[in-house]
Amino acid sequence: MTEPPIRLLIADDHPVVRDGLTSMFAAAPGFEVVGEAADGATAVRLAEELRPDVVLMDLRMPGMDGLTAITELTRRGVTARVLVLTTYDTDAHVLPAIEAGATGYLLKDSPREELLRGARAAARGETALSPSVAAWLMNRVRTPAPQLLSQRELEVLEHVAAGNTNREVAARLFITEATVKSHLLNIYAKLGVRDRAAAVAEAFNQRLLTPESPESP
Repeated sequence: MTEPPIRLLIADDHPVVRDGLTSMFAAAPGFEVVGEAADGATAVRLAEELRPDVVLMDLRMPGMDGLTAITELTRRGVTARVLVLTTYDTDAHVLPAIEAGATGYLLKDSPREELLRGARAAARGETALSPSVAAWLMNRVRTPAPQLLSQRELEVLEHVAAGNTNREVAARLFITEATVKSHLLNIYAKLGVRDRAAAVAEAFNQRLLTPESPESP
């Protein structure tokens, strides 16, 4: 009995990239591209509507970016596996994407066969990593980074600890409330907590915050 094709949703803001990926997977046996998205919000909507097996997700997109989209898909309980496909392999991109719920992380300069293998692995729920990303993760495990949270995440948490609401934090940092919420979700995941009070307590426990942190005026 022939297995059904792996249904793909491709999310990338560059039409040329989307066309190239669509052509490549359409020509490969066992795949079907069921939709395309140029931003994260559209990717989330189409993932819910089309129920693909795998979402190929770029990280840098206008409006809702890929990281926020992955977080939102996880929050909504969408069962599609997310395979990040981007040009960025730095610690500021890799770990947040995986922690947000991505099944794998591949680079756009990966060979065709690596992309096909990665999509098949993601559809099976297996981790797919580009060699450079896998090497970085191994190195990080051996030598853990001294600071768990990014500078921006620390700034958000400092203001939350001072008693500010999401709206107040957004105004003080000149970012949107949605961005504040996204940072908080990442903070919760990194600290292994479920709410802002627990996040503040754990941050003090790990000495990520100190009593000298900024106070609300």
